[in-house]
Amino acid sequence: MKYVQLGKTGPQTSAFGLGCMGMSGMYGPSDRTESLATLHAAVDAGITMLDTGDFYGMGHNEMLIGEALRDIPREKVQLSVKFGAQRDPAAGWIGFDARPAAVKTALAYTLTRLGVDYIDIYRPARLDPSVPVEDTIGAIADMVKAGYVRYVGLSEVGSETIRRAAAVHPIVDLQIEYSLMSRGIEEDILPTVRELGISVTAYGVLSRGLLSGSALMGAGDFRAHSPRFQGDNAERNAALAAALQKVAESKGMTASQAAIAWVAAQGSDIVPVVGARKRHQLEESLKALDFSLTREDIATLEAAIPKGAAAGGRYAEAQLAHLDSEKRKAG
Repeated sequence: MKYVQLGKTGPQTSAFGLGCMGMSGMYGPSDRTESLATLHAAVDAGITMLDTGDFYGMGHNEMLIGEALRDIPREKVQLSVKFGAQRDPAAGWIGFDARPAAVKTALAYTLTRLGVDYIDIYRPARLDPSVPVEDTIGAIADMVKAGYVRYVGLSEVGSETIRRAAAVHPIVDLQIEYSLMSRGIEEDILPTVRELGISVTAYGVLSRGLLSGSALMGAGDFRAHSPRFQGDNAERNAALAAALQKVAESKGMTASQAAIAWVAAQGSDIVPVVGARKRHQLEESLKALDFSLTREDIATLEAAIPKGAAAGGRYAEAQLAHLDSEKRKAG
């Protein structure tokens, strides 16, 4: 495993993070035993960053990781936790709460579910439009001073919000979608975080399975509501994925490995967070780190999936309208 500095003020972390969301049903049913085995395999492989959210499976994900941590020394992992998304008993999404009191309450529950004394990187999952970001970050900063949080991160916010947050407390990373199919951060957000010395932890590097050929898993798979998996969009995106696979095979890689390697090649300040929920998926993904792409390789991959070629938005329009990271485009 390779290791990189997370932002100019953050810790050393693995050059590859494990996204744990899929272990709590977001992609259809998951297997507890296999999930725990995958978490252990990731740590054994040298992965330090485990990414979760307190709303993944209504707390299920944190409790699952907490169970795994009973057999894993705490210092071997860096827990990256998102908070604030509000859900109802039917698992519907009903808003976001990043008020200072809510920040501290959410953290208290997270520490209990995970069974730990501190969180390595704590971040609001989205910008709460009713709360100044300075108040939210200030509350996390209070928890840093108290020893319950080590570092502060952000998720899915735009350049103006990033600057405002960084003026309150050092930010080590921005978690945001970045892949061959989703390159929107390159124009404005990526230059901003690089100017400020903030790393990117990139999720969606496989475009939620589009680039790896992962089929929808039936009831409970949230991708069924994603524009990129619907109708003509699905067919057009499948053609792009097939083009990527052809190029990848010519270079001795799988499509998944090529997609991950492309993200990793964009800079040492970008850490791919891959949502492998089974050991064989993790093993395949990890092999992407064995490939060092040349400029020619990168150009060939980008020719297979040109910038802006993906059909459909990365979220439904109603969700995109609430993403601070997308506001610049709308304006």
